[in-house]
Amino acid sequence: MRHIDLNADLGEGSPHDAELLTLVSSANIACGFHAGDAETMLASVREAIRNNVAVGAHPSFPDRENFGRTAMVLPPDIIYGQTLYQVGALAALTHSQGARLHHVKPHGMLYNQAARDPLLADAIAKAVYALDPALMLVGLAGSELIRAAEYYGLSTRQEVFADRGYQADGTLVPRTQVGAMIDDEEQALAQSLLMIESGKVQAITGERINVIAQTLCLHGDGKHALSFARRLRQEFESRNIQVAAKR
Repeated sequence: MRHIDLNADLGEGSPHDAELLTLVSSANIACGFHAGDAETMLASVREAIRNNVAVGAHPSFPDRENFGRTAMVLPPDIIYGQTLYQVGALAALTHSQGARLHHVKPHGMLYNQAARDPLLADAIAKAVYALDPALMLVGLAGSELIRAAEYYGLSTRQEVFADRGYQADGTLVPRTQVGAMIDDEEQALAQSLLMIESGKVQAITGERINVIAQTLCLHGDGKHALSFARRLRQEFESRNIQVAAKR
């Protein structure tokens, strides 16, 4: 039986969070820098625990105005401190509910830049390690963030995306470019199954490239996120693919 972790970014203002938490195995909860606040963080943690979903932190650049999607050049020490601050807050809220933080997945532009920038990736991984070496770090499959996590001895989960276009080097097509988002549900489903079952994805330039698919991201703020999550679960069940978080 194949296994896949199905994760969603939550606590970002979507009305579908509670229903999505009945369908996913991991939740990445916004920590206040791009969305959310103490109240939404605590509510998201409680709902995730209620559904036996792994609780993860979703730290970002300080960019609420643009939902964490603005490119920034910040010193590694700043990134280190900001990551500790955000992840530490969610870890404390999770601990207060009798549970433990499971993983960290950077958000938006912080995630994308860390996929390419070794210094940025190192600052994030070092902060996660300093807070709790048992935490898992989630990053784009084959990225600098995965390599940095491995350097610090952190467990990793290599991530693929159902609804994002890929470039030939394995990175995501920037959201400012044509082909960044896959809006067609059939295409997104086909891409998801190809990555999980074959370890490959078709780049926008046509060639198939190798990916390691350990967790599949479902964007919780998408218009059709809930219906697509249900479709994924049905398809996974028919193909004997088990949805579960790596513990």
